[in-house]
Amino acid sequence: QVQLQESGPGLVKSSQTLSLTCAVSGATITTFYDAWSWVRQPPGKGLEWMGVIAYEGTTYFNPSLKNRTSISRDTAKNQFYLQLSSVTPEDTAVYYCARDRAPTYVGDNYYFTTDEYDHWGQGIQVTVSS
Repeated sequence: QVQLQESGPGLVKSSQTLSLTCAVSGATITTFYDAWSWVRQPPGKGLEWMGVIAYEGTTYFNPSLKNRTSISRDTAKNQFYLQLSSVTPEDTAVYYCARDRAPTYVGDNYYFTTDEYDHWGQGIQVTVSS
């Protein structure tokens, strides 16, 4: 059974860097063609895809967040990570990690669609204080 579990601080101060961990069990993050994303949902808004790390380690980011976002992984621990720098209260959201079983790449870009996602973490609420 595939499970994803987000962890990290629930409260971050403005201008700091938010760091989250996604621990994966029941699947391996290096499995061919799988991709692993971070997605967030601000209060009262829809899902916002932040970025993805593919099975071989290539990363793709939402252009609106690219300058502040990094995604990395530890294959030995079967975990992947999100770092979001220079946070503001507008970054307050529930943050999810999720698996894309059939990622779509268009040119040099990744195409996000929830239809391809089969497993999601429960989400972690992160509040950025001003």
